[in-house]
Amino acid sequence: MSHTPATATAADPTSKRSVGDLVRAAISGWLGTALEFMDYQLYSLAAALVFADLFFSNENPAIAVVAAMATYGVGYVARPVGAFFFARLGDKTGRTKVLFYTILLMGLSTTLIGVLPTYGQVGILAPILLVVLRILQGFGAGAEISGAGVMLAEYAPAKRRGIIASLVALGTNCGTLLASGIWAILLVAYSEQEVIEWAWRIPFLGSAVIMLFAIWVRFNLKESPVFEERDDVVDGKALSKKETIELATETGNMRALEAMERKPIKAFAIALMLRFGQAGNSGLIQTYLISYITVVLLLDRSIGVNAVIVSSLVAFITVPLSGWLGDRFGRKRMYTVWAIIALIVIVPTILMISSKETWQVFVGYVVLHNLAVMTFASLENLTLPELFGSRNRYTYTAMAREIAAIIATGAGPVIAAAWVSAVTGSFIPIIIMLGIFTLCALFASLWMPEVAGRDLTDPRDAI
Repeated sequence: MSHTPATATAADPTSKRSVGDLVRAAISGWLGTALEFMDYQLYSLAAALVFADLFFSNENPAIAVVAAMATYGVGYVARPVGAFFFARLGDKTGRTKVLFYTILLMGLSTTLIGVLPTYGQVGILAPILLVVLRILQGFGAGAEISGAGVMLAEYAPAKRRGIIASLVALGTNCGTLLASGIWAILLVAYSEQEVIEWAWRIPFLGSAVIMLFAIWVRFNLKESPVFEERDDVVDGKALSKKETIELATETGNMRALEAMERKPIKAFAIALMLRFGQAGNSGLIQTYLISYITVVLLLDRSIGVNAVIVSSLVAFITVPLSGWLGDRFGRKRMYTVWAIIALIVIVPTILMISSKETWQVFVGYVVLHNLAVMTFASLENLTLPELFGSRNRYTYTAMAREIAAIIATGAGPVIAAAWVSAVTGSFIPIIIMLGIFTLCALFASLWMPEVAGRDLTDPRDAI
């Protein structure tokens, strides 16, 4: 039986946009997310491979490696700050302006890394400039995926929001695969000395091509029809809280008055738990598990890397399928189903990976990654925006994403590594932590109302 939305829009504002407008919005969201993940993957690989030699003193190689990794982490600290700043701006002045700023800031920061002087040329100034660009990169990225998800949710027809918004999650795969492929080609085409001397700059400078295309697409992108239809938006700018209450009182707009009185505690808590489940599983599976395969199981480094590539390719099927099922059967039901399935496969897939048999490692990783990470990633890009009312949708979506990510994705792999080390390489801590993160998503799915098809111009939160 197909899902019937609990609430429907009397006059769907998305009907005011053509198919061409929707395609442009979808390409914009996909490009921005792809660029963000390509930027971060380019940086993470460069930090692991060459930045210790290029930007830090070689007197103590171990300290240089730690410093290079620290500059990678700085970007994540900047993300919540950027999320709050840009998302608030997006709720007040419109989505398109902010998405233009975020893509420009991310893209320029990444491109400029490719022209930085090295430590050997300017000394301590080199790592300082690197950290500044990394902070700017994270500042812009903090509101990028949230904005793309909100934009597509507000652009897409109610019955097709899930599969269209899932394109944002596909952008993560595209960016990761592209960056990994570029570095793989560099390492084959050039000697180690050539890479350190100059070839490392190529991928950063080359990212400008995608940035320019994304900027061109967004420059011609019309504003979200839902933003334009908001009762509190006048001449393209949101009214203040006081002005909104005065206008709602004059016009008898009970929805707006009710929204002003409500606190977003329940909706935000649900969004945080849904995101905690996906981000926590992502950090363990996509970051720590690769290290576990190499360092603890002592398997060849290529096995973990190739498993990631294969799983990312499989996700090109998983992500749109999950989005389509969310349209057909509802977000609440599919979140619950995927969470239960993920709980069921955790133990057998970790046992397969721990067997050290190459084919079992591949199968176990691909199944676990797709069912416990990518299904949630597909649904959350739409479900989180649908949980919140129109007035603060971008802000609450961005903050829920980034707060959960910095806790779960940042701390999760560190805790897992320490725990596994303490119990001499046992996989039990991994199973327990994956179970905890997945239960967060399951509990949230049971608590949340059905949000598929709800009127996104409604200023009230879904719960």
